[in-house]
Amino acid sequence: MNKPATAAAKAAQTRRAREYETIYIMRASVDNDEAERVASRVKEIITGLKGKLLKVENWGRRRLAYTIKRETRGVFVYFRYAGYDDVVAEIERNLRLTDSIIRYQTILVKPVVAIEELAVEPTDVEFQRLEIAEEEEEPGIAQRLGLVERPRPPRPEGEAAASGADFDEESEPDLSDDDDMLSDRDEAEIEPAASEDDEEEVAGAADEEEEVK
Repeated sequence: MNKPATAAAKAAQTRRAREYETIYIMRASVDNDEAERVASRVKEIITGLKGKLLKVENWGRRRLAYTIKRETRGVFVYFRYAGYDDVVAEIERNLRLTDSIIRYQTILVKPVVAIEELAVEPTDVEFQRLEIAEEEEEPGIAQRLGLVERPRPPRPEGEAAASGADFDEESEPDLSDDDDMLSDRDEAEIEPAASEDDEEEVAGAADEEEEVK
């Protein structure tokens, strides 16, 4: 009668614990209460199946690489834990039945770990509440197709004024040196025009030379 119980005990002793990472994505419209409820449920599954929670991180709302179930943004939550084979199946079963979850994935980090030897900081397993952030305006169909240019953010006034000042200075070259060069060249090359008095003196001198001859 004790053979089945003994076999079960031996099987439990020979089970190997592994370290896993699970990341699930919730809808962007999820509130803090729902996010905390799902995280608490995952924690209960891990501890209830003799596992150990190692780290929890709430990565907040992020833009998705592609649309998932008509969602372009989502709330990312990261879990790292140690447990046995049944813990992953139970966590994913609950995530699959949760309406606010749109995607999840689990990967194996270490094939063999000793749960009793794993140290955990209390702050590492605290679930952080969602921060209320401004929602980015989703681009329309015309913008996605490139038919309409997306509005650019306004530049700071100080930066715009500085760039304008630099452009004005560069667009107006300093011609003071060129003016000096031109004035010197003009004085050296250009002779003053003869006046009427000078012409009369030249004509008188020519008449005197003829009379002398």
